[in-house]
Amino acid sequence: MLARIALVLALVVGAAAGAAAQEPDLIFKKSTVWRALTPDDKLAVYGIDDPLVEGVACHYTTPERGGISGTFGVAEEVSDISLSCRQIGPVTFKQRFGQGDVVFSERRSLIFKKMQIVRGCDAKRNTLVYMVYSDRPIEGSPKNSTSTVPLMPWGNEVPAQCGEWLNK
Repeated sequence: MLARIALVLALVVGAAAGAAAQEPDLIFKKSTVWRALTPDDKLAVYGIDDPLVEGVACHYTTPERGGISGTFGVAEEVSDISLSCRQIGPVTFKQRFGQGDVVFSERRSLIFKKMQIVRGCDAKRNTLVYMVYSDRPIEGSPKNSTSTVPLMPWGNEVPAQCGEWLNK
């Protein structure tokens, strides 16, 4: 029994260490529920850069539970996450990608829930499509948000064609 508990703890610590390698930038937090003796519930805004597409950044807002369970990091966070992605410079693709490839992933509960930002390409409209959702192994989550980034000229540069970078 102790060996199983140690294995679960090792997996949780390993997952947390893997997520730390792609840590998002905290932009700001805003309290939504005041709590007298424990931390407040908050909305937090984070920024990330697409690791394979230079010139594209995304911002997402996610609720963070306070209270005792939030303080100890064991609260299961809700799936209400909003997403906005924009072109912030000339777009350069670093390598080929597939439809629905993961751009960013983060745990939303101790074991069962994970938030993911995935990327796709609408080749007909030369637009990158980003979607955020959270999943659970058993029941899933229908809550999601989508943002699009039409690839536009930047300065004198001709826009990249996302369809040319898709794995076929």
